[in-house]
Amino acid sequence: MKLFYNVKKAIAAAGVILLTASASYAADLKYIFYFIGDGMGVAEVTNAQWFNKDVLKSETPLLMTTFPVVSMITTHSASSGVTDSAAAGTALSTGHKTKNGMLGMNADTVAVTSIAKTLFDNGYGVGLVTTVAIDDATPAAFYTHVPNRGMFYEIGKDLAASGYQFAAGASLRGRRDKNGKENDLMDHFKKNNVAVSYGMDGIDKNAKRQLVLSPFHEKMNNEIGMAIDSLENALTLPELTQACLNHLMRTNPNRFFMMVEGGSIDHNGHSNDGGSSVREVKNFDNALKIAYDFYKKHPKETLIIVTADHETGGMSVGCQSTGYSVRPEMARGQKISKEKFVEYCEEIIASGNIPAWDNMYEYLKDKFGFDTVIKLSDKEIQALKEEYAISMMNKDAWRFGAAVCGVINTKSGFGWTTGSHTGHPVPLYVIGYGANNFSNFNDNTDLPKKILKLTGKKAK
Repeated sequence: MKLFYNVKKAIAAAGVILLTASASYAADLKYIFYFIGDGMGVAEVTNAQWFNKDVLKSETPLLMTTFPVVSMITTHSASSGVTDSAAAGTALSTGHKTKNGMLGMNADTVAVTSIAKTLFDNGYGVGLVTTVAIDDATPAAFYTHVPNRGMFYEIGKDLAASGYQFAAGASLRGRRDKNGKENDLMDHFKKNNVAVSYGMDGIDKNAKRQLVLSPFHEKMNNEIGMAIDSLENALTLPELTQACLNHLMRTNPNRFFMMVEGGSIDHNGHSNDGGSSVREVKNFDNALKIAYDFYKKHPKETLIIVTADHETGGMSVGCQSTGYSVRPEMARGQKISKEKFVEYCEEIIASGNIPAWDNMYEYLKDKFGFDTVIKLSDKEIQALKEEYAISMMNKDAWRFGAAVCGVINTKSGFGWTTGSHTGHPVPLYVIGYGANNFSNFNDNTDLPKKILKLTGKKAK
């Protein structure tokens, strides 16, 4: 009996120790960074790695690839093996699968709670940053509950009412009705004491809540600007990340949660623009460095997770034209994204003043490195000339953009299988507090559950 009593005492004591350790474990995690590269698969990271090494001549690999825990996650939705961003964002934010197109709801259209909301209700500051519209699927999954991701007005109202301390992105698309007339959405932000700035200069350093939108929010309503385009006065992901961190350190220095999305990686995948993709992944990695520098000052209290919602485009490392090689140096002369180039072509089509082929080819030399970085044969030039004539005659700017960027892809070894999403698993990179909990092969729904477990909070 005495032995049994001592065993019971030992078990009870061990339980107290475990509970105490668990409480301490949860109390120590104060700062959480959740980086999501929209559309960023393994090939996107690998091609960017080669571009970083061979073109940028960096002896330091991409920061995310140096993290001690590396794994993968599955991305399927409740309705398909190939997810959309709404279903994937909901899984990453709430731990629940849902149907494509739905945000913050499970497959039965019942509202589910994001980790951002749970942490906010438990005293954490919350900041959301993206290169695309702040009411786009991935950021919206952290604050809204709608059956259709296109309900921008309702999504915007949910952001205003969320209480979150910081949000930044290209625009709010719900501020105008179908006829282009401005509605009362911005009044909801004013009523909820949210300071709104259009660009970095207007940020209110005394505000408790801040919304930052692009100075070009009307014209570029779903993009702050691709990294490759280097638009004057455009917002950048690294500076928005830094602004968010600065704001949270001022308003909630003791604990906070940040979600940072590289949304433009996805746009480049949809348009099969390899030259822009590698630069956008590098830009995303540059933003990550801001969080990593913070982590180095608070290594025992910080967790950084880097992943993707899905892969876009079915990108490959090497293609039929390059065989057993990849040649990212062929993309070094590209200075403009496919999206911007198509816009340029649409403008000249609309003007009715179509440049002669020789003039257009001079433009291609300057913006894409033709005849300087990339040597084209007479046959290849003739093929482009024919595509130009057909595209201008049919007023099909996208066709010519695809032909031009197709040259970059073919020469560089950037292969593509689709202009949509794929069902490939995506990478996961983790460093910091509790990182070893993510070392196994995960589903996207596992990540928010594990994060909350580390904080000692329970998902709703």
